[in-house]
Amino acid sequence: MHREDINAISYDVIGCAYRVHTKIGPGLLESVYEKSLAHELEQKHHRVDRQVAIPVYYDGKDLDAVYRLDLLVDNEVIVEVKSVTKILPVHEAQLLTYLRLAGKQVGLLLNFNVRSMRLGIVRRVL
Repeated sequence: MHREDINAISYDVIGCAYRVHTKIGPGLLESVYEKSLAHELEQKHHRVDRQVAIPVYYDGKDLDAVYRLDLLVDNEVIVEVKSVTKILPVHEAQLLTYLRLAGKQVGLLLNFNVRSMRLGIVRRVL
């Protein structure tokens, strides 16, 4: 997929995040935001996979451990949903690790527990 297409997906995800935050506000569980965001994206005709399993390998060996991506949009953009007081460096590191493990280039970390959604958006590119 072309970079412009991935940027367009990211743009839609961010727009939908604003819409969800405006409609229901901060302070709810991550699962509420995840489901609401998935619904908004599906309304815009995006393919949204929730709780996508990512296997973990070490030194070529399957560790029989699985991490779950909150959302994978159009099989290109990873979205990690948070509802925390503050985004910490470990949250950003987690997103980068998910990008690497899943072989994806672009990820969004969205924290809905903020006064304004613009304060809760982190975009990372590998």
